[in-house]
Parts: sequence; structure tokens; C-alpha cells
Amino acid sequence: MPICSYPGGMEILVWLLPSAVVLIVMMAWVAVAGRPQREHTDRSEAAYERFAKAIEREHPGANRPRPAVVRDRSTGVAVRPSRSGVAAAGGDDTGRSASALAR
Repeated sequence: MPICSYPGGMEILVWLLPSAVVLIVMMAWVAVAGRPQREHTDRSEAAYERFAKAIEREHPGANRPRPAVVRDRSTGVAVRPSRSGVAAAGGDDTGRSASALAR
């Protein structure tokens, strides 16, 4: 007789059965409903000719110049603008540098 850590066997997994059945039914329904629908309309020769004529016609905006695209120089890194005055002259008074700790 095998030693089982759970005295009731595998009956605890019975609650998964309804969920598994619903899952399988929904997968089947999605597979059937997601198929492409067949169209039974008969396309006439005149419709094909109108389509060909429309495709061959030149688009009215084809010769217009396109506006220049303005690209943002975003690199994904936030960069603060440099400070003018004290920081630019070399005097760092923020107290964040190693030289400020050595004072």
C-alpha cells in the first residue's frame, strides 16, 4: 500500500473538474466562432471593373509634398539642464561631491 501524504487521496482535485469542462467548451466555441465566414455573394463583372478603374486612378494627394517630420531627441533618460553661475565656475556647493565631505 503506497504511503500518501493526504489521507483523502486525490478527491480534493474534483473541484477543478467543472472549470476544466467550461474551459474546453469555451475553447471549442472560440475555435468555431473565430473561423472566417464564407460569403455567398456573387461578385459581378461590373464590380471588378469599377475596382480596377479605382485602383489605376492616381491619388489626388500623391504629388503634394509631405511636411517635414520633427523628431524628438528622446533617449529615455531624464537629463536636467545644466545650472549657470556657481556650478559652471567650478564651485560645487550642493554638498554632494566627495570634495565636500573631505572639508
